Amino acid sequence: MKNSSRKPLTKLPIKVATKGFYEGFNKDVTITAKILLGLLIVWAVIFPDNSTTILESINTFLLNHFSTWYILCVAFFLILALILAVVPRYGRLILGDTGDKPEFSNFSWFSMIFGAGIGVGMLTFATAEPMYHFANNPEVIKGLATASGADNVRYAYKWAFLHWGFSAWICYSLVGLSMAYFSFRRKLPLTIRSGLAPLFGQKLSGKLGNTIDIVAVIATILGVAQTLGFGVEQFVSSMYRVGLGEWLMNADGTSSTAAIIVALVVIVGIATLSALSGLGKGVKWLSNINMGLSLVLFAFFLVFGSTFFGLQSFFLGMFDYVVALPELLFTVWQPDGTVVGDTLATWQKDWSVFYWAWWIAFGPFVGVFFARISRGRSIRTYLFGTVILPALMCFIWFSMVGGTAIDLTLGGTNAISSVGQESQLLAMLDVMLSPGFAWVMAILVLVLLLTYLVTTLDSAILVINTINSGGNEGPKGRPHIIFWGVILALVVGVLLISGGLGAIKTAMVIGALPFSFVMVLMGISLVKAILYDTSPARLETIDPVDEP
Repeated sequence: MKNSSRKPLTKLPIKVATKGFYEGFNKDVTITAKILLGLLIVWAVIFPDNSTTILESINTFLLNHFSTWYILCVAFFLILALILAVVPRYGRLILGDTGDKPEFSNFSWFSMIFGAGIGVGMLTFATAEPMYHFANNPEVIKGLATASGADNVRYAYKWAFLHWGFSAWICYSLVGLSMAYFSFRRKLPLTIRSGLAPLFGQKLSGKLGNTIDIVAVIATILGVAQTLGFGVEQFVSSMYRVGLGEWLMNADGTSSTAAIIVALVVIVGIATLSALSGLGKGVKWLSNINMGLSLVLFAFFLVFGSTFFGLQSFFLGMFDYVVALPELLFTVWQPDGTVVGDTLATWQKDWSVFYWAWWIAFGPFVGVFFARISRGRSIRTYLFGTVILPALMCFIWFSMVGGTAIDLTLGGTNAISSVGQESQLLAMLDVMLSPGFAWVMAILVLVLLLTYLVTTLDSAILVINTINSGGNEGPKGRPHIIFWGVILALVVGVLLISGGLGAIKTAMVIGALPFSFVMVLMGISLVKAILYDTSPARLETIDPVDEP
């Protein structure tokens, strides 16, 4: 191998338009992504039944043939992160130049990380996920626990923590670490293709790099659409609960078309305005509000909820999860012709594999966003702040909120389990409080949900424009920010109206698969780059330690 081939790539030119409507953007990436998403929208509008049937067929094929791939991918990401964090010479590398300092305070940094990464889902699933696994999980399927019984609480939390814990956050964190490393240390553009520089070099300046960025944009749109879809359903349910009108709901309890449209206009409209103000203003401001309101809601459950039950669930669930994690990371259930075996395989596809696909689809958006706000931090600090700490926040939140719901259900209340997942948090508040106080708390949930949705969407719009512009972090033209806000609204609205949340879920799982291959290559590239930078010949250039 020639010596020059071992030198790290520090220049990766990406062609962007110098004038016209697409000035500053890579037209191949931007226009191709717009066409593909436009075709999806038109297809779903004109042929709703046909599009739903075909997407479901593709989804079934992928789940039957790539479930093992998704599971092994996430296991690889988590093992890689563990090695980078615990080996001192890897963990102390700075994401930037020597002397670089973080742009944001620890509170603002973590608020933006948590808000962009999981805030919306937390409001829906902090109650719904523990409640579901309390009713059914692999131990119940195997006859080791009783559905909705006291002996099933620990198992419920083991599976809830698996889906929302370290494995979830590493899918975001790995993309962000790769972007930050190659952008801030190697001076490459802050875009997905740069993460593959050690493997493909200058080839990434052309069609190969364009294809990678297109895949990232599509995955981002579909991943965010999944989150927005859940959020819209809960937003409509919250508006209905606070008394904004019967028109919000259909006779069967589902969100009306008018309600979906109104919710999307409000959410996407505010998010677009926030995106126009930039990362340091709108996104930071809303993220701090998110964290403050989240702490208020958490304090409510800490004081008025099932505190002892929740804390017990937290510690026991954490213990069970950590002990079982090495096995859970590699467990793959395949249909074997038996009732138990087939049911386990179906359960895993519907839950674990779905979640891994969702987190991977969310990876380019959240990862690039993480990178943008993490310059100046060490790899160890970065992994602590983007994997360990937010996972612990999810665990304690799920324990206190979901634990209260489970405790009330064990006490004989069925009002929570009898409603859809988007309404369970509000139903629990109705059980706990008088009508007046329940209404006040529903208003708080509505506002918190809105700020989380807006934070997620405005961050996504900024990241999409960053990818489309070849990594340029500067402000983009207002029409492009508005366009991607409209596209997100149309994708969610069309899929929700034509096929419900299932249609969005199906499209997201399909869109995540190509990016899962990109993420594995990003992990391999990162290993190659770090090994080079920490080789004996370069040890004297390693940055000083920067610990939390």
